[in-house]
Formats: sequence, C-alpha cells, structure tokens
Amino acid sequence: MSRGKLYAAAAVLLVLALGLAGLVYKNQNDQQTAQAAQNQAALVRAHSPVFGSASAPVHIVEFLDPACGTCADFYPFVKELMAAHPGKIKVSVRYAPFHRGSDQVVKVLQAAHKQGQFKQVLEALFAAQPLWVQNHVAQVDLIWGFLGTLGLNMDRLRADMNSPETLQVVQQDLADANTLGVAMTPEFFVNGKPLPKFGYEDLKKLVEEALASAKTS
Repeated sequence: MSRGKLYAAAAVLLVLALGLAGLVYKNQNDQQTAQAAQNQAALVRAHSPVFGSASAPVHIVEFLDPACGTCADFYPFVKELMAAHPGKIKVSVRYAPFHRGSDQVVKVLQAAHKQGQFKQVLEALFAAQPLWVQNHVAQVDLIWGFLGTLGLNMDRLRADMNSPETLQVVQQDLADANTLGVAMTPEFFVNGKPLPKFGYEDLKKLVEEALASAKTS
C-alpha cells in the first residue's frame, strides 16, 4: 500500500475513533443527566414538611428517623444554621424510619403535618425520645400521653396516620431514600449535593458554599 493510501486509511480510522469517543461521551453524559433528574425528583416531594422561606436560595433536604438519637442531636444545629442566615435556608424533611417500629411514628408525624403541627410534634418526640425508644425500638403506644398536651385533634390524628395516603407517603420516602443511597440517618443534601462525609462542620461548609454560590449567580 502506498504512503498516501496509508495516510488516508489512518485519517479514516482517526475520524471513526473520534466519532466513537464522542458517541460514548454523549451516552455517558445523557445517562448522568438522566440520573441527576431522577435524583432531583427523588429529593423533593410535595407531601414533605418544609421549614423556612419558599424563595430561600439554599435548600436542605434531610432524611430523618424520629427514633434516631443522632437526628435528635442534629436538630438544634439545623435550627442554628437557619437562624444564622434568616430567609436564606429552607429545609424539607423526608422520612427514613429505619428503626424497628418507627414507621408507625412517622405516620403520626405526617398526620400531625396535616393539622399544621409537624414541627411541634417532631420537637416533642425528640425531647421525649428516651421515654418511647427502648433498646433502639420505637414504641408508638408510649407517645400518646405527651402528644395529648399539644392541642391536636387526636381522633383525626389516629385516623390520618392509618390512612392509605399516609402509608403511601412513607413508602415513597423510603423508595426515594433507596434511590439516593440513604442508608443511615440523618442524611443531608444541600441544593442536591450530599455531604462528602457526615458531621456538623461538613454540613455547615456545604451550606456556606451554597450561600456563596447564590450570591455570585
């Protein structure tokens, strides 16, 4: 084969290789885009309780279990972050009832949410956690005494917690937790980004980065 033909064949192979590489890159990019869209859909659901301004530039999504001691410990830290940046942070709460028996307790939380008292009930549950969580097992029968002092419509609360709609909410949150790889609680996402490693300083840093990014955008 002549040198000219060799050059021509090499050029054709190079074009084919570049085209194949471009196709592979496009396919990977499309897959990443689709995965990102799927993750975003799994992060935010209309049924979730939300704290803070709807227009806040920083959105924390927290998967929590009311029977989780670390969730109770972290709750004040999240409130501190919101207080330090008024109007800049909103928090969506998702259910991840990984402790045995906790699925019934998150149903109570969702039923309280329908009465506009999610925050009050969550804080009461965290405050009394040692009384109703025994050997890492949630005892839903032990929560009614202190919930009765919060001004809830208890008959409606019990009816709502046992409704198919509430069960669907809990199942959806668990499915979304699985999609996002949430295996422990609490788990935080800040503007869609998971914590690189668990810890308050890591959460604070991710929030500060999101706030700085919002200022420059």
